[in-house]
Amino acid sequence: MSGVDVITFGCRLNTYESEVMKAQAEKAGLNNAILVNTCAVTGEAVRQARQAIRRARRDNPHARIIVTGCAAQTEKETFAEMVEVDAVLGNEEKLASASYRSLPDFGVSTEEKLRVNDIMSVKATAPQMVRHIDGHVRAFIQVQNGCDHRCTFCIIPYGRGNSRSVPMGAVVDQARKLADSGYREIVLTGVDATSYGGDLPGAPTLGLLAKTLLKQLPDISRLRLSSIDSIEADAHLMDIIADEPRFMPHLHLSLQHGDDMILKRMKRRHSRADALRFIEDVRRLRPEMSFGADMIAGFPTETEEMFGNAVRLAEAADIAHLHVFPYSPRPGTPAARMQQLDRSLVKDRAARLRATGHRLHQSHLDGMVGTRQWLLVENNGLAHTENFALVAAPGLRPGELVPAMITGHNGKHLDMQLTAAAAA
Repeated sequence: MSGVDVITFGCRLNTYESEVMKAQAEKAGLNNAILVNTCAVTGEAVRQARQAIRRARRDNPHARIIVTGCAAQTEKETFAEMVEVDAVLGNEEKLASASYRSLPDFGVSTEEKLRVNDIMSVKATAPQMVRHIDGHVRAFIQVQNGCDHRCTFCIIPYGRGNSRSVPMGAVVDQARKLADSGYREIVLTGVDATSYGGDLPGAPTLGLLAKTLLKQLPDISRLRLSSIDSIEADAHLMDIIADEPRFMPHLHLSLQHGDDMILKRMKRRHSRADALRFIEDVRRLRPEMSFGADMIAGFPTETEEMFGNAVRLAEAADIAHLHVFPYSPRPGTPAARMQQLDRSLVKDRAARLRATGHRLHQSHLDGMVGTRQWLLVENNGLAHTENFALVAAPGLRPGELVPAMITGHNGKHLDMQLTAAAAA
Protein backbone atom coordinates (compact mmCIF):
# COMPACT_ATOMS: atom_id res chain seq x y z
CA MET A 1 0.00 0.00 0.00
CA SER A 2 0.95 3.68 -0.19
CA GLY A 3 -0.35 6.81 1.46
CA VAL A 4 -2.27 6.87 4.75
CA ASP A 5 -5.34 4.75 5.47
CA VAL A 6 -7.55 5.15 8.55
CA ILE A 7 -9.67 2.52 10.32
CA THR A 8 -12.25 4.17 12.55
CA PHE A 9 -14.30 2.73 15.41
CA GLY A 10 -16.92 4.37 17.60
CA CYS A 11 -18.65 7.72 17.61
CA ARG A 12 -19.15 10.58 15.17
CA LEU A 13 -16.45 12.54 16.96
CA ASN A 14 -14.00 9.77 16.09
CA THR A 15 -15.15 9.96 12.45
CA TYR A 16 -14.42 13.68 12.48
CA GLU A 17 -11.06 13.25 14.20
CA SER A 18 -10.01 10.54 11.76
CA GLU A 19 -10.09 13.14 8.99
CA VAL A 20 -7.92 15.44 11.13
CA MET A 21 -5.49 12.58 11.83
CA LYS A 22 -5.19 11.68 8.17
CA ALA A 23 -4.52 15.29 7.19
CA GLN A 24 -1.92 15.75 9.93
CA ALA A 25 -0.16 12.47 9.11
CA GLU A 26 0.02 13.39 5.42
CA LYS A 27 1.27 16.88 6.34
CA ALA A 28 4.06 15.19 8.31
CA GLY A 29 5.03 13.17 5.24
CA LEU A 30 3.88 9.81 6.61
CA ASN A 31 3.48 7.15 3.94
CA ASN A 32 2.62 3.45 3.79
CA ALA A 33 0.78 3.72 7.11
CA ILE A 34 -2.47 2.60 8.73
CA LEU A 35 -3.98 4.67 11.53
CA VAL A 36 -6.42 2.79 13.80
CA ASN A 37 -8.71 5.16 15.72
CA THR A 38 -10.15 3.03 18.53
CA CYS A 39 -13.21 3.19 20.80
CA ALA A 40 -13.31 2.24 24.50
CA VAL A 41 -17.06 2.31 25.18
CA THR A 42 -17.30 -1.49 25.47
CA GLY A 43 -14.97 -4.43 25.81
CA GLU A 44 -16.32 -5.63 22.47
CA ALA A 45 -15.16 -2.40 20.81
CA VAL A 46 -11.64 -3.02 22.11
CA ARG A 47 -11.74 -6.64 20.93
CA GLN A 48 -12.83 -5.55 17.45
CA ALA A 49 -10.00 -3.02 17.28
CA ARG A 50 -7.41 -5.66 18.19
CA GLN A 51 -8.88 -7.99 15.57
CA ALA A 52 -8.74 -5.24 12.93
CA ILE A 53 -5.09 -4.52 13.79
CA ARG A 54 -4.12 -8.16 13.30
CA ARG A 55 -6.01 -8.27 9.99
CA ALA A 56 -4.34 -5.05 8.84
CA ARG A 57 -0.91 -6.48 9.57
CA ARG A 58 -1.69 -9.70 7.67
CA ASP A 59 -2.89 -7.73 4.67
CA ASN A 60 -0.12 -5.10 4.83
CA PRO A 61 3.03 -6.74 6.23
CA HIS A 62 5.28 -3.76 5.45
CA ALA A 63 2.97 -0.91 6.52
CA ARG A 64 3.47 1.11 9.67
CA ILE A 65 0.49 0.61 12.02
CA ILE A 66 -0.27 3.41 14.49
CA VAL A 67 -3.00 2.90 17.09
CA THR A 68 -4.76 5.79 18.80
CA GLY A 69 -8.19 6.81 20.12
CA CYS A 70 -9.95 6.24 23.43
CA ALA A 71 -8.94 2.60 23.90
CA ALA A 72 -5.31 3.48 23.17
CA GLN A 73 -5.55 6.23 25.80
CA THR A 74 -7.10 4.02 28.49
CA GLU A 75 -5.34 0.72 27.64
CA LYS A 76 -2.09 1.89 26.10
CA GLU A 77 -0.04 -1.13 27.20
CA THR A 78 -2.60 -3.51 25.70
CA PHE A 79 -1.86 -2.14 22.24
CA ALA A 80 1.84 -1.42 22.74
CA GLU A 81 2.36 -5.09 23.59
CA MET A 82 0.87 -6.20 20.26
CA VAL A 83 3.66 -7.20 17.87
CA GLU A 84 1.58 -5.87 14.98
CA VAL A 85 1.64 -2.30 16.37
CA ASP A 86 4.46 0.13 15.61
CA ALA A 87 3.32 3.08 17.73
CA VAL A 88 0.54 4.13 20.13
CA LEU A 89 -0.61 7.76 20.23
CA GLY A 90 -2.90 9.35 22.81
CA ASN A 91 -6.09 11.21 21.99
CA GLU A 92 -4.34 14.58 22.15
CA GLU A 93 -1.22 13.47 20.31
CA LYS A 94 -3.15 12.00 17.38
CA LEU A 95 -4.27 15.47 16.24
CA ALA A 96 -0.76 16.97 15.91
CA SER A 97 1.42 16.54 12.82
CA ALA A 98 4.54 16.54 15.03
CA SER A 99 3.42 13.21 16.49
CA TYR A 100 3.68 11.58 13.08
CA ARG A 101 7.10 13.08 12.38
CA SER A 102 8.59 11.62 15.57
CA LEU A 103 7.42 8.02 15.29
CA PRO A 104 9.77 5.27 16.50
CA ASP A 105 11.41 2.85 14.09
CA PHE A 106 10.16 -0.68 13.51
CA GLY A 107 11.03 -3.28 16.14
CA VAL A 108 11.28 -0.97 19.15
CA SER A 109 10.32 -1.94 22.71
CA THR A 110 6.86 -1.59 24.21
CA GLU A 111 7.86 1.57 26.09
CA GLU A 112 9.36 3.21 23.02
CA LYS A 113 6.13 2.69 21.10
CA LEU A 114 4.14 4.85 23.50
CA ARG A 115 3.29 8.49 22.82
CA VAL A 116 0.43 8.85 25.31
CA ASN A 117 0.34 11.75 27.76
CA ASP A 118 -1.98 12.49 30.69
CA ILE A 119 -5.27 13.48 29.05
CA MET A 120 -6.48 15.08 32.30
CA SER A 121 -3.78 17.73 31.93
CA VAL A 122 -5.33 19.00 28.67
CA LYS A 123 -7.24 22.22 29.38
CA ALA A 124 -8.38 23.39 25.94
CA THR A 125 -9.67 22.03 22.65
CA ALA A 126 -8.21 23.72 19.60
CA PRO A 127 -10.51 24.12 16.58
CA GLN A 128 -9.66 21.65 13.82
CA MET A 129 -10.64 22.63 10.28
CA VAL A 130 -12.06 19.73 8.30
CA ARG A 131 -13.27 20.69 4.83
CA HIS A 132 -14.31 17.19 3.76
CA ILE A 133 -15.23 13.93 5.47
CA ASP A 134 -14.73 11.02 3.11
CA GLY A 135 -17.96 9.16 2.36
CA HIS A 136 -20.23 11.72 4.06
CA VAL A 137 -22.51 14.35 2.54
CA ARG A 138 -23.10 15.98 5.92
CA ALA A 139 -20.30 17.82 7.71
CA PHE A 140 -19.35 17.31 11.35
CA ILE A 141 -17.97 20.07 13.55
CA GLN A 142 -16.39 19.27 16.90
CA VAL A 143 -17.62 21.86 19.40
CA GLN A 144 -16.57 20.15 22.62
CA ASN A 145 -14.40 17.33 23.95
CA GLY A 146 -14.11 15.46 27.23
CA CYS A 147 -16.58 15.03 30.09
CA ASP A 148 -16.76 16.31 33.67
CA HIS A 149 -19.26 13.66 34.77
CA ARG A 150 -18.33 10.28 36.14
CA CYS A 151 -21.07 7.80 35.27
CA THR A 152 -20.17 4.57 37.03
CA PHE A 153 -20.19 2.47 33.84
CA CYS A 154 -18.17 4.83 31.65
CA ILE A 155 -14.45 4.85 30.89
CA ILE A 156 -14.64 7.67 28.33
CA PRO A 157 -13.64 10.59 30.64
CA TYR A 158 -10.35 8.78 31.22
CA GLY A 159 -9.85 8.55 27.47
CA ARG A 160 -11.01 12.07 26.63
CA GLY A 161 -10.22 14.14 29.71
CA ASN A 162 -12.35 16.85 31.29
CA SER A 163 -14.85 18.94 29.33
CA ARG A 164 -13.44 21.71 27.17
CA SER A 165 -15.15 23.75 24.47
CA VAL A 166 -14.18 25.24 21.11
CA PRO A 167 -14.76 29.04 21.13
CA MET A 168 -17.99 30.04 19.43
CA GLY A 169 -16.29 32.26 16.85
CA ALA A 170 -14.10 29.37 15.68
CA VAL A 171 -17.17 27.13 15.29
CA VAL A 172 -18.97 29.79 13.25
CA ASP A 173 -15.92 30.27 11.02
CA GLN A 174 -15.64 26.55 10.35
CA ALA A 175 -19.38 26.23 9.66
CA ARG A 176 -19.16 29.11 7.19
CA LYS A 177 -16.31 27.44 5.29
CA LEU A 178 -18.19 24.14 5.18
CA ALA A 179 -21.35 25.82 3.92
CA ASP A 180 -19.28 27.65 1.29
CA SER A 181 -17.85 24.26 0.26
CA GLY A 182 -21.37 23.04 -0.56
CA TYR A 183 -22.37 21.08 2.55
CA ARG A 184 -26.13 21.36 3.06
CA GLU A 185 -26.21 19.76 6.50
CA ILE A 186 -23.96 20.34 9.51
CA VAL A 187 -23.83 18.19 12.65
CA LEU A 188 -22.45 19.59 15.91
CA THR A 189 -20.66 16.89 17.83
CA GLY A 190 -18.80 16.35 21.10
CA VAL A 191 -18.32 13.85 23.89
CA ASP A 192 -20.80 15.68 26.15
CA ALA A 193 -22.05 18.32 23.74
CA THR A 194 -24.71 19.79 26.02
CA SER A 195 -21.98 20.82 28.49
CA TYR A 196 -20.68 23.16 25.79
CA GLY A 197 -19.51 26.57 26.89
CA GLY A 198 -19.19 26.13 30.64
CA ASP A 199 -15.44 26.72 30.40
CA LEU A 200 -15.67 29.70 28.00
CA PRO A 201 -16.02 33.42 28.86
CA GLY A 202 -19.67 34.25 29.39
CA ALA A 203 -20.57 30.52 29.55
CA PRO A 204 -22.47 30.28 26.24
CA THR A 205 -24.66 27.19 25.85
CA LEU A 206 -25.03 24.64 23.08
CA GLY A 207 -28.46 26.07 22.29
CA LEU A 208 -27.03 29.58 21.97
CA LEU A 209 -24.27 28.26 19.70
CA ALA A 210 -26.81 26.53 17.45
CA LYS A 211 -29.04 29.62 17.39
CA THR A 212 -26.06 31.83 16.49
CA LEU A 213 -24.99 29.52 13.65
CA LEU A 214 -28.45 29.54 12.10
CA LYS A 215 -28.77 33.31 12.46
CA GLN A 216 -25.36 34.16 11.00
CA LEU A 217 -25.21 31.50 8.28
CA PRO A 218 -28.38 31.46 6.14
CA ASP A 219 -26.67 29.05 3.69
CA ILE A 220 -26.89 26.23 6.24
CA SER A 221 -29.93 24.24 5.09
CA ARG A 222 -29.99 21.71 7.93
CA LEU A 223 -28.44 21.66 11.41
CA ARG A 224 -28.32 18.66 13.72
CA LEU A 225 -26.90 17.74 17.11
CA SER A 226 -25.12 14.41 17.40
CA SER A 227 -26.23 13.43 20.91
CA ILE A 228 -27.44 15.32 23.96
CA ASP A 229 -27.98 14.87 27.67
CA SER A 230 -31.56 16.09 28.09
CA ILE A 231 -31.01 17.33 31.65
CA GLU A 232 -28.60 19.97 30.24
CA ALA A 233 -30.92 21.27 27.50
CA ASP A 234 -31.17 25.06 27.74
CA ALA A 235 -33.81 27.65 26.85
CA HIS A 236 -32.06 28.63 23.61
CA LEU A 237 -32.20 25.02 22.43
CA MET A 238 -35.90 24.83 23.21
CA ASP A 239 -36.39 28.10 21.26
CA ILE A 240 -34.87 26.75 18.04
CA ILE A 241 -36.70 23.44 18.42
CA ALA A 242 -39.94 25.43 18.43
CA ASP A 243 -39.16 28.16 15.90
CA GLU A 244 -36.34 27.20 13.53
CA PRO A 245 -37.29 24.91 10.61
CA ARG A 246 -33.62 24.46 9.65
CA PHE A 247 -33.00 22.75 13.00
CA MET A 248 -33.80 19.14 12.18
CA PRO A 249 -36.61 17.38 14.11
CA HIS A 250 -34.50 14.55 15.50
CA LEU A 251 -32.69 14.31 18.83
CA HIS A 252 -30.53 11.46 20.07
CA LEU A 253 -30.66 11.20 23.85
CA SER A 254 -28.27 9.67 26.34
CA LEU A 255 -30.97 7.95 28.44
CA GLN A 256 -29.06 4.77 29.45
CA HIS A 257 -31.95 3.30 31.50
CA GLY A 258 -35.55 3.71 32.59
CA ASP A 259 -35.42 2.66 36.24
CA ASP A 260 -34.70 5.30 38.89
CA MET A 261 -32.60 3.03 41.12
CA ILE A 262 -30.41 1.90 38.23
CA LEU A 263 -30.08 5.51 37.06
CA LYS A 264 -28.83 6.42 40.54
CA ARG A 265 -26.38 3.52 40.54
CA MET A 266 -25.19 4.65 37.14
CA LYS A 267 -24.72 8.14 38.66
CA ARG A 268 -26.89 9.68 35.97
CA ARG A 269 -28.26 13.15 36.70
CA HIS A 270 -31.80 12.62 35.42
CA SER A 271 -34.71 10.51 36.62
CA ARG A 272 -37.22 8.56 34.58
CA ALA A 273 -39.72 11.40 35.05
CA ASP A 274 -37.15 13.98 33.89
CA ALA A 275 -36.59 12.10 30.64
CA LEU A 276 -40.29 11.69 29.90
CA ARG A 277 -41.00 15.33 30.77
CA PHE A 278 -38.30 16.55 28.37
CA ILE A 279 -39.60 14.39 25.52
CA GLU A 280 -43.16 15.57 26.18
CA ASP A 281 -42.05 19.23 26.23
CA VAL A 282 -40.14 18.85 22.95
CA ARG A 283 -43.02 17.11 21.19
CA ARG A 284 -45.37 19.83 22.31
CA LEU A 285 -43.07 22.38 20.65
CA ARG A 286 -42.33 20.23 17.58
CA PRO A 287 -44.85 17.40 17.06
CA GLU A 288 -42.85 15.83 14.20
CA MET A 289 -39.75 15.38 16.39
CA SER A 290 -38.35 11.84 16.45
CA PHE A 291 -36.02 10.51 19.11
CA GLY A 292 -33.12 8.13 19.26
CA ALA A 293 -31.60 6.93 22.52
CA ASP A 294 -28.76 4.92 24.00
CA MET A 295 -29.78 2.37 26.60
CA ILE A 296 -27.82 -0.24 28.55
CA ALA A 297 -29.26 -3.68 29.29
CA GLY A 298 -28.00 -5.88 32.10
CA PHE A 299 -26.41 -3.25 34.33
CA PRO A 300 -25.15 -4.70 37.64
CA THR A 301 -27.94 -5.34 40.20
CA GLU A 302 -30.64 -4.93 37.52
CA THR A 303 -33.69 -7.02 38.43
CA GLU A 304 -36.35 -8.17 35.98
CA GLU A 305 -38.64 -5.41 37.24
CA MET A 306 -35.92 -2.80 36.75
CA PHE A 307 -35.29 -4.09 33.25
CA GLY A 308 -39.02 -3.90 32.58
CA ASN A 309 -38.93 -0.21 33.51
CA ALA A 310 -36.30 0.35 30.80
CA VAL A 311 -38.52 -1.36 28.24
CA ARG A 312 -41.55 0.62 29.37
CA LEU A 313 -39.63 3.91 29.16
CA ALA A 314 -38.65 3.21 25.56
CA GLU A 315 -42.30 2.45 24.78
CA ALA A 316 -43.69 5.46 26.66
CA ALA A 317 -41.19 7.78 24.96
CA ASP A 318 -41.83 6.14 21.56
CA ILE A 319 -38.10 5.94 20.78
CA ALA A 320 -37.78 5.48 17.01
CA HIS A 321 -34.04 4.73 16.94
CA LEU A 322 -33.03 2.69 20.00
CA HIS A 323 -29.33 1.86 20.37
CA VAL A 324 -28.96 -0.99 22.86
CA PHE A 325 -25.69 -1.87 24.57
CA PRO A 326 -25.35 -5.04 26.63
CA TYR A 327 -23.57 -3.91 29.80
CA SER A 328 -19.82 -4.43 29.49
CA PRO A 329 -17.66 -4.03 32.63
CA ARG A 330 -14.81 -1.61 31.99
CA PRO A 331 -11.84 -2.08 34.34
CA GLY A 332 -11.32 0.98 36.52
CA THR A 333 -14.98 1.99 36.67
CA PRO A 334 -17.13 1.69 39.83
CA ALA A 335 -19.76 -0.44 38.06
CA ALA A 336 -17.15 -3.09 37.30
CA ARG A 337 -16.90 -3.67 41.08
CA MET A 338 -20.67 -4.04 41.55
CA GLN A 339 -22.53 -7.34 41.63
CA GLN A 340 -22.48 -8.53 38.02
CA LEU A 341 -25.26 -10.37 36.21
CA ASP A 342 -24.68 -13.62 34.36
CA ARG A 343 -23.52 -12.83 30.82
CA SER A 344 -26.22 -14.99 29.27
CA LEU A 345 -28.85 -12.94 31.15
CA VAL A 346 -27.24 -9.68 29.97
CA LYS A 347 -27.32 -10.87 26.36
CA ASP A 348 -30.93 -12.05 26.71
CA ARG A 349 -32.09 -8.71 28.08
CA ALA A 350 -30.20 -6.82 25.39
CA ALA A 351 -31.92 -8.95 22.74
CA ARG A 352 -35.33 -8.29 24.29
CA LEU A 353 -34.71 -4.55 24.48
CA ARG A 354 -33.53 -4.56 20.86
CA ALA A 355 -36.75 -6.36 19.90
CA THR A 356 -38.68 -3.52 21.55
CA GLY A 357 -36.59 -1.02 19.61
CA HIS A 358 -37.26 -2.88 16.36
CA ARG A 359 -41.01 -2.82 16.98
CA LEU A 360 -40.94 0.90 17.78
CA HIS A 361 -38.90 1.56 14.64
CA GLN A 362 -41.41 -0.32 12.48
CA SER A 363 -44.22 1.75 13.97
CA HIS A 364 -42.23 4.91 13.21
CA LEU A 365 -41.79 3.88 9.57
CA ASP A 366 -45.49 2.99 9.32
CA GLY A 367 -46.39 6.48 10.50
CA MET A 368 -44.29 8.14 7.81
CA VAL A 369 -46.00 6.43 4.86
CA GLY A 370 -48.09 8.99 2.97
CA THR A 371 -46.13 12.00 4.24
CA ARG A 372 -44.14 14.50 2.17
CA GLN A 373 -40.49 14.83 3.14
CA TRP A 374 -37.34 16.66 2.12
CA LEU A 375 -34.49 14.18 1.66
CA LEU A 376 -30.73 14.67 1.83
CA VAL A 377 -29.23 12.18 -0.62
CA GLU A 378 -26.28 10.12 0.64
CA ASN A 379 -23.41 8.45 -1.25
CA ASN A 380 -24.86 4.92 -1.16
CA GLY A 381 -28.22 5.17 -2.89
CA LEU A 382 -29.93 6.15 0.35
CA ALA A 383 -31.16 9.40 1.85
CA HIS A 384 -32.30 10.75 5.21
CA THR A 385 -35.50 12.58 6.01
CA GLU A 386 -35.41 15.59 8.31
CA ASN A 387 -36.32 13.33 11.24
CA PHE A 388 -33.47 10.96 10.28
CA ALA A 389 -35.45 8.09 8.79
CA LEU A 390 -33.58 6.21 6.05
CA VAL A 391 -35.02 6.29 2.51
CA ALA A 392 -34.08 4.37 -0.64
CA ALA A 393 -32.99 6.98 -3.22
CA PRO A 394 -31.31 5.18 -6.12
CA GLY A 395 -29.85 7.21 -8.96
CA LEU A 396 -29.91 10.59 -7.20
CA ARG A 397 -26.87 12.80 -6.87
CA PRO A 398 -25.24 12.72 -3.39
CA GLY A 399 -25.64 15.97 -1.50
CA GLU A 400 -28.91 16.92 -3.21
CA LEU A 401 -31.93 18.06 -1.21
CA VAL A 402 -35.03 16.67 -2.92
CA PRO A 403 -38.78 16.62 -2.12
CA ALA A 404 -40.54 13.25 -2.06
CA MET A 405 -43.70 11.41 -1.10
CA ILE A 406 -43.14 8.40 1.17
CA THR A 407 -44.95 5.44 -0.40
CA GLY A 408 -44.03 2.51 1.85
CA HIS A 409 -41.15 0.72 3.56
CA ASN A 410 -39.41 -2.65 3.67
CA GLY A 411 -38.77 -2.70 7.43
CA LYS A 412 -35.34 -1.11 7.08
CA HIS A 413 -35.82 1.94 4.92
CA LEU A 414 -38.64 3.96 3.40
CA ASP A 415 -39.62 3.96 -0.27
CA MET A 416 -40.46 7.20 -2.04
CA GLN A 417 -41.51 8.97 -5.21
CA LEU A 418 -40.04 12.34 -6.10
CA THR A 419 -42.49 15.23 -6.13
CA ALA A 420 -42.42 18.82 -7.35
CA ALA A 421 -40.75 21.17 -4.88
CA ALA A 422 -43.79 23.40 -4.77
CA ALA A 423 -45.94 20.50 -3.61
CA ALA A 424 -43.53 19.31 -0.92
